[in-house]
Amino acid sequence: MKPSNRSKRFLSRSAYLGLWLLAGGLALTASALASPWAKVKTTAPGPVQVIGSTSNGCVAGAQPLEPQGAGYVSIRRHRNRYYGHPELLGLVRDLGRALSRRTDDLLMVGDLSQPRGGLMSSSHRSHQNGLDVDIWFPLAASARDADRQHPEQRDPPSMVNPGARGVNHLWGEHQRFLIKATAEDRRVDRIFVNPAIKQSLCEKERGERGWLRKLRPWSGHDAHFHVRLKCPAGSLSCVQQAPLPAGEGCGADLAWWFSDEARSPKKKGAPKPPAPMPTACRALLAGY
Repeated sequence: MKPSNRSKRFLSRSAYLGLWLLAGGLALTASALASPWAKVKTTAPGPVQVIGSTSNGCVAGAQPLEPQGAGYVSIRRHRNRYYGHPELLGLVRDLGRALSRRTDDLLMVGDLSQPRGGLMSSSHRSHQNGLDVDIWFPLAASARDADRQHPEQRDPPSMVNPGARGVNHLWGEHQRFLIKATAEDRRVDRIFVNPAIKQSLCEKERGERGWLRKLRPWSGHDAHFHVRLKCPAGSLSCVQQAPLPAGEGCGADLAWWFSDEARSPKKKGAPKPPAPMPTACRALLAGY
């Protein structure tokens, strides 16, 4: 008896999931299988639940960010990475409205998460549980300009001088406003930003500076900043990242990023085996 088309699809998905779990959740190279999460086109039904960590997790009941709203435009939507927890979508909308009170230009919103989260086939190891979003520093004159000027493989220009020693002429008050407003939001846990951008803010900020603590220096991130929310209430399976160290983060830890050691890191040994995928995420992946 020949299997039905429905059975074939089920067997194909089961075999695909088995290969993924056997691989331990690692992203496979382009010559092998891509992440199975990238093939999931629908959100998981039911109440929203953040599961696991940003680098080993998923999200149930995720909601899509609108293509455009007051003060913002969502770009590169063909990637299907515009889903997240309602608090993340709320943050984006709030930032857009705040920016719209200052300028007619638009905030460009990059990747959030996939429909059910999980590992992406490219660009990110994190962004897995609906709590991460990339915000581009440059603004767009219109939604049409954003799509035309910054298609796939053509990122907006860097805000950092050559040699990563401070911000360049493209950095201005709108960029400072966006990152400060984001850092001051109670929902935000941390923001990853180029060390040179944090250094410039550490040197120039006056008055209340507590928000600088949330800015975590990281390589890259010179044309965008990566926002991560705290685990939201009600998501008991969410794994919160370790607390931030005390202080503004403008001292020795930041200085290290400009050292010879940071610029020429030693080769690391064999990578540690990945943590097992949360059981609830296996169920979401198997059930799509």
